[in-house]
Amino acid sequence: MELRNYMQTLGRAARAASRVLAAATTASKNDALLAMAASIRERRAQLLAANALDLEAARAAGLEPALIDRLTLTDKGVEAMAEGLEQVAALPDPVGEITDVKRRPSGIEVGKMRVPLGVIGIIYEARPNVTADAAALCLKSGNAAILRGGKEALHCNQAIAACVRDGLAAAGLPASAVQVVETTDRAAVGHLITMPEFVDVIVPRGGKGLIERISAEARVPVIKHLDGNCHVYIDSDADPAKVVPIVENAKTQRYGTCNTAESLLVARDVAARFLPEIGRMLAAKDVEMRGCAESLSILREAGVSEQKLRAATEQDWHEEYLAPVIAVKVVADIDDAIAHINNYSSGHTEAIVSENYTKAMRFLREVDSSSVMINASTRFADGFEYGLGAEIGISTDKIHARGPVGLEGLTSQKWIVFGHGETRR
Repeated sequence: MELRNYMQTLGRAARAASRVLAAATTASKNDALLAMAASIRERRAQLLAANALDLEAARAAGLEPALIDRLTLTDKGVEAMAEGLEQVAALPDPVGEITDVKRRPSGIEVGKMRVPLGVIGIIYEARPNVTADAAALCLKSGNAAILRGGKEALHCNQAIAACVRDGLAAAGLPASAVQVVETTDRAAVGHLITMPEFVDVIVPRGGKGLIERISAEARVPVIKHLDGNCHVYIDSDADPAKVVPIVENAKTQRYGTCNTAESLLVARDVAARFLPEIGRMLAAKDVEMRGCAESLSILREAGVSEQKLRAATEQDWHEEYLAPVIAVKVVADIDDAIAHINNYSSGHTEAIVSENYTKAMRFLREVDSSSVMINASTRFADGFEYGLGAEIGISTDKIHARGPVGLEGLTSQKWIVFGHGETRR
């Protein structure tokens, strides 16, 4: 009961703050964001020290390398958080934007106005930068936020929360506009996702287990993606100079992110040409290849170490490894590639490497994922790279927000009518 009361107190305060933020000026929101960025820079040493405590505990607990990678905050990462806040401040304010105004035969003018969602609950694991990103996007879009970070980043999240409070105070906005849950009790999540009277939307950022649980138990709408089984398809008309760099970046730049490529498809016409070089590159980077019989035969003939090769199972085509492992398949052509992706993909991000305009445009139209790319690494599927300033998460849902969710994705629209004394007949 004590925990329930605590969460309801947070919810009640957030609901009140959301009314203030909905009416806040763009200038006051930007002032808060810039003050938060300044505080993060000023508290740089404290943030890194707090993160070091979290990393020490994580290693002692035997966390997976992918989780430790997400948890790690570097000096560069601190600066990136501050820059992210400044970039969000520089973005246009979506709140109050009026669009699609049309005059009707009756004389009235009908349009749409963009408005905040209200209170957003964000649940995340092992990513301390989410605290700053979420605070920035929710604040600029006029929403109050309740942030529940993972226990792995407890010290760092609280240190970042202090910077957020500094910014809110400097701009004269309520401290309850952004609240970080202080308990690591998992039951707090259960309360947060079942308070529709206080919370309008839940955004989970974490492992598949967390998101499945939230999706099953939440009593408020959820913006989510379960996993990121991203594909790179090498077409028969691919530019040889682009193939290896794109695959290398998509797979090996970082293993623990949802936009990392987990599956490689190669057209049969060029498999013998491109797979050997790709295989040697991946083996040199200690990446295991789980391939179909045809791809394994080509890789073996090219001299790729048997230690890096393994026969793929049906499950491998579905898998999000978050590790130095990639599924490899030779496909007949673009039709086969599109069918494979639409069957096995998690709907996150897919890329085609091709110089054939017609086939590339087919890939864009027919692949059913939230981000689809031509001749680019899947690692670009990111709010920062898309010019959103930062992202609250990536959605693979098909309603409201899809793909990286930035400011616009954290707002809704309401119909507005301009009349001149008209009455309906």
